[in-house]
Amino acid sequence: MADDKKIFNKNILIAVDESDNAARAVSYVAQFLGGLEGFKVTVLHVVAEPEEDYFPTNAEKDKWFSQYIQKTDAMLEDYRQTLIHAGFDPEDVSVRSTIRYCPSMAECILAERDETEYDTIVVGRQGLSRSEEFLFGSVSSKIVNHARNCTVWVVE
Repeated sequence: MADDKKIFNKNILIAVDESDNAARAVSYVAQFLGGLEGFKVTVLHVVAEPEEDYFPTNAEKDKWFSQYIQKTDAMLEDYRQTLIHAGFDPEDVSVRSTIRYCPSMAECILAERDETEYDTIVVGRQGLSRSEEFLFGSVSSKIVNHARNCTVWVVE
């Protein structure tokens, strides 16, 4: 084995949203790796910080964030339980929700990955047509094209 080969760890970052594709990504990891020792999983949800003038008042912004965080926390806990029920040790499954300015969601996910020790990113494939993907881009495509020094799983 050459000295310059990277040895990947068993830490997995699953980037999720409220979509069915994200749920399938979590289910895939649960079915594929559940019960195997040594894997650590973090389920990540990035909240794109709205523009400053998006909400008319700070009170409305605070109310929206409160409701959104409550909904997101419930979703993340459901995903966590899916992984635990599949055989992951509860201590090896964590959830993380972060609010950040996102020029693109893919950039935010990659930035989160760069700040951690996760060598595998798992995302669900967005259900875009070829023309929509061309016009708007795809989070999963951008991650595949820009991720470095890690493995990317795109689950359909």
